[in-house]
Order: sequence, then structure tokens, then C-alpha cells
Amino acid sequence: MDGADPQRWSTVAQGWAELWGGYPEPAWRAILDAAGAGPGTRLLDVGCGAGDLLAYAAGRGLDIAGVDPAPGMVEYARARLPAADLRRGGAERLPWPDGTFDVTVSVNALQFADDTLDALTEMTRVTRLSGYVAVANWAEGSQNDLNVIEEAVARADDEEPLPDGELRREGGLEALLTEGGLRVVAAGLVRMPWHAHDGDTLVRGVLLGEDGATMAARAPVVLAAARPYRDAAGRYRLVNAFRYALGTRP
Repeated sequence: MDGADPQRWSTVAQGWAELWGGYPEPAWRAILDAAGAGPGTRLLDVGCGAGDLLAYAAGRGLDIAGVDPAPGMVEYARARLPAADLRRGGAERLPWPDGTFDVTVSVNALQFADDTLDALTEMTRVTRLSGYVAVANWAEGSQNDLNVIEEAVARADDEEPLPDGELRREGGLEALLTEGGLRVVAAGLVRMPWHAHDGDTLVRGVLLGEDGATMAARAPVVLAAARPYRDAAGRYRLVNAFRYALGTRP
């Protein structure tokens, strides 16, 4: 699925929330702990998707707001979090005044911006002085079991696997924050297992956004590549990793 296509993200809002929604919780926890975020902290999630991080943050007592370019994602998030300040928009033009938030985060989203540095500048603008700006995304392919399956699907389609973007590599997020004028105060790699209780769930998760015919055609490839991650009961466990970096406004 094209990660930068808001309309396609709109069509998979419920499926994303069900299959992948809570998956990055270890990364969320690492970021919010590093920021000292607690009750009353004003948090903005840029690229909030179906609202999963916001729901987690609300559970910690934070005051939450989110923005996403996909209308279907925003609609889904609003249904879950009716009291939250949720708006439709892109990362390069955030619809809030300067210094509105204590912590501004973007998880698995900033890499889809037309210009990541412009988007980071906007995230910094809406964050108060001495506040925190954090970014997290998938680590490089060698850190992810999921990458084995995605490479198998690409080869089956006679395509080259996508190369790792610079933000996925060690030091990439820190370099971006530094270029954006932030002082990096925390960074790390968080390992996160993803579970599928059967082959059908695995296929739907890996091929989320594809039509039924495409899923049926690619399912044997997915299942064959995932065999090393299958247990005797037919369940799958893929261990993957996110990188994160947290900076503060000087």
C-alpha cells in the first residue's frame, strides 16, 4: 500500500486499528517516559491515524490532540475519542498556534511527509519552549522479521525490495532532529513482537490494503515465508523494531 496516499489509508482505518493499532505501544511508552509526560501534559500526535497512541496517552492522563491527512482515519479516531481535538491536515501545515503543546510526536508517519524537515519545523513551532518533539518509525529491514515476508512478496512480483530510508537507519532520526535545530535528549531501538493467531490474520496484516484477489494470489507466498515464525498451534510471532528519538527546543 502507498504509505503517502490518504485515501487508501482511509479505506483501511478499521483494519489497521484491529491488526496493528496497539503494536507500537513499547515505543509510545519509551517516548512519553523520556518526556516525563503525565496528567495534564498537552500532547499532539502528527499522523494520528486511527487514534491508538492518543487513546494510550489519554489513559495516562494526558490532554490529547491529533492530526492526520486521511479523512477515514480522522473519522475513526473521532468515534473512539469524541472529546479529543482531532483535525484533518498534513504535517507541513499544522492548524494550531505557536507553542500550543508540551510534547509533539509523530510515530510511523513523518517519513510520508513531502518534506520531512519542513514537517519537523512545524512540529517544533507548535511545541512550547523547553517542550519535546519526538519521532519514531520502523528500524532498518535487518531488524524486522516482517522484512523477510515483504521481500518474498516483492520477489514473487518480480520487484526489487524497497531500500531502507535514512530515517530507518541507526542515527538517522537523531540527525534529522539536530538538523531541525533540536537538542537530542533520548534515542533508542525498541523491539516489539507482532502476533497473528492464524494464517488468515497473518495474510490480512501483511497485505493490508490489497484487494481480495491480490490477497488470495499472494497468500501462499506470505505463508511460506512466515513458516519459521509459526508455532505448533498455527500462531505466528514476528519480532520487529522501531527506532525513536526525542529532542527538546533550546
